Amino acid sequence: MTYCLGIVTRHGLVIAADSRTNAGVDYISTYQKLFDFSQAGQRVLIVCTSGNLSITQAVVNSLKRDLKLGESENLHTLSTMYEIACYIGNKIRHIQERERPWLERDKIDFACNLLLGGQVPGEEPELYMIYSQGNFIQATRETPFLQIGETKYGKPILDRILTYETLIEDAAKCALLSIDSTMKSNISVGPPIDLAMYRINTFQMDNRLRLRIGDPYLAEIRKLWEVSLRQAFDQMPNIDWECHMHEADFCKDVLMDC
Repeated sequence: MTYCLGIVTRHGLVIAADSRTNAGVDYISTYQKLFDFSQAGQRVLIVCTSGNLSITQAVVNSLKRDLKLGESENLHTLSTMYEIACYIGNKIRHIQERERPWLERDKIDFACNLLLGGQVPGEEPELYMIYSQGNFIQATRETPFLQIGETKYGKPILDRILTYETLIEDAAKCALLSIDSTMKSNISVGPPIDLAMYRINTFQMDNRLRLRIGDPYLAEIRKLWEVSLRQAFDQMPNIDWECHMHEADFCKDVLMDC
């Protein structure tokens, strides 16, 4: 399993991913899931992958091949983020059509999802989630984040904290806490954690880091977050059992009268 997320705000873009693809009592594998296809000074493009590893690796390798061979249609020649999302979606379709008969024969799940985030000249930063079928959705001001993989554990903090106006540095912290919350609850998500933060209109990916297991900053934010949650929990008012029991009795009497 995996967990990747992207956040787009008025101030830029944040994309983060773990690196665990399988987990068990005796087998854990680590593969990179965040890929930087940026062209310094001209465009910023980040891709994250989840799902069937053979399919996603084939997609990423095909994107790299088109760049290396200078194909007329590649990540650096298309003029809009929408066109780039369509291009990647077509890659997914082509590779899945080629591999589907063999994977289906052995009942292997070949589904995958990708995140695409970046900025090209003349546009605002944009964020897309590209489905296994090649179609996609775009993050909006009302929903400024997208997730793929093991999404449920890391979603509550995103729902409560993020808006389109969130400062980009705060969005980056939020992304790390979202991944840490997921790692806390699901062994199939784990470090190293790749994080990229992009400031709008710079067209430079200047902020990239990889947090490995035991990284001091990762340990610090986990400890501080747990302490803060405990303090917030301790400040919650106690349940007024007596008051609510009276209300429950009243409702029961009304129902019986009906």
